[in-house]
Amino acid sequence: MTEVLIVGAGPTGLTLACDLRRRGIGVRVAERGPALFPGSRGKGIQPRTLEVLDDLGLADAALAAGGPYPPMLVRRPGQPPAEHDLVERAAPGAGTPYPQPLMLPQWRTQLLLHERLRALGGEVEFETALTGLEQDAAGVTARLSTGRTVRAAYVVACDGGRSTVRGALGIAMHGETVDPEPFVVADVRIAGLERTHWHVWSDEEHGMLALCPLAGTDAFQLVARPATLEGAEGTEGGDDSVRQALGALLAARTDLEAGRLEEVLYSSQFRVNAAMAERFREGRVFLAGDAAHIHSPAGGQGLNTGVQDAYNLGWKLGLVLRGQAAEGLLDSYEAERAPLAAGVLGLSTRLHGGAARRGPETHQLELGYPDSPLTRRPAGPAPGGAAPGDRAPDAHLPDHAPGRVFELLRGPHATLLAVGGATPPADLPSYVRTHAIPPADAYAAGGLYLIRPDGYVALATGEAEEVRAYLAGLSRDGGCQPRVDAA
Repeated sequence: MTEVLIVGAGPTGLTLACDLRRRGIGVRVAERGPALFPGSRGKGIQPRTLEVLDDLGLADAALAAGGPYPPMLVRRPGQPPAEHDLVERAAPGAGTPYPQPLMLPQWRTQLLLHERLRALGGEVEFETALTGLEQDAAGVTARLSTGRTVRAAYVVACDGGRSTVRGALGIAMHGETVDPEPFVVADVRIAGLERTHWHVWSDEEHGMLALCPLAGTDAFQLVARPATLEGAEGTEGGDDSVRQALGALLAARTDLEAGRLEEVLYSSQFRVNAAMAERFREGRVFLAGDAAHIHSPAGGQGLNTGVQDAYNLGWKLGLVLRGQAAEGLLDSYEAERAPLAAGVLGLSTRLHGGAARRGPETHQLELGYPDSPLTRRPAGPAPGGAAPGDRAPDAHLPDHAPGRVFELLRGPHATLLAVGGATPPADLPSYVRTHAIPPADAYAAGGLYLIRPDGYVALATGEAEEVRAYLAGLSRDGGCQPRVDAA
């Protein structure tokens, strides 16, 4: 039996596959397409996602392959060009090594994840679609377009907004049309256009066209609204009629001649919707990424939220499948991810309408699980600093090897930080690593900080027995406690 069948090899599916493989979990990844998605559509990697890539051993490769967002140069009829920054610039801090978004075309993000998956012993089965599934108390039977049948302990749908798995489960999506006007998105090569700026032509009468230089490539991402191009959906270059149509659009909306458009590498068109599945789980089948929630591309939230879904689910499946936690732990996936996805959906919609700025709230560093059934407050005084439910920040550790908290957290394990001489409990489960560190930054007070494998503080306490009881709860019943709202 396959332990986990992942349907879809986008960023969400590949992140989950990498996370499970590094835990020694048997994974199959079925992708209906003949290859990885070739376009740049989700080009913004948020700081929190960079931390996930760091944990997977990919941060340096991502930073080398991508680059910062350039400033925008906006041209409007009758006005001089105006320059402004779409993102807020910030320098790395003690707790935040990656303070601003990275521009990395989606196709390259997926390529990096795919290479990492292969290094971990995993593969993607291309041209393999799911055609049906049934589940029982012991597992899921999935039928594939290749004629094969797969028996898996769990299935995770990462197959996009038109999810076949979600449809087979009969799970409805609820949402709204954010923008009725059609968009065209294409990866193109433009002759002689400066790559120092994100070029935008905006005309209230005729619409908007933007050309963003894609970091690490010689291409631009073209976005035009409103625009409809017959035959443009999913076109991977080589279609001269699409190139001619985009060239005409370029000439009509900008001060560039149609002939400046030398090549169309990929094109697609869509209408912007915001929607969320009415539930993220049906028995042994989970929904993640666009299969669970569909966002406006404004603000670069969709891809990143999907990666966070995978990062949340991976460690839980790993502990359950290895018998280190009870199956009840899996109940926390929807309890944690659904409220965050709903909040991010609202943010994306506000960004699309211009009612929010692409600042710290888009970086996903401030998202956490304070109300999670897995989050515990200590019975006695809290040590302060990093709080239960918060993302565990990085910190410099003077005279300590290694010299940063993130280096202690990196890997598939949970981490117990014993700060300032605090005494940890003995005989902890094998998936927990204990490190004695000096007081530093967000861990300045003495105490015990239990940090989940996905980098969130589960418990901060001064009592070793509370740590032992928390971990025993994971083994006994999954550790989920009912949420108790304040009166």
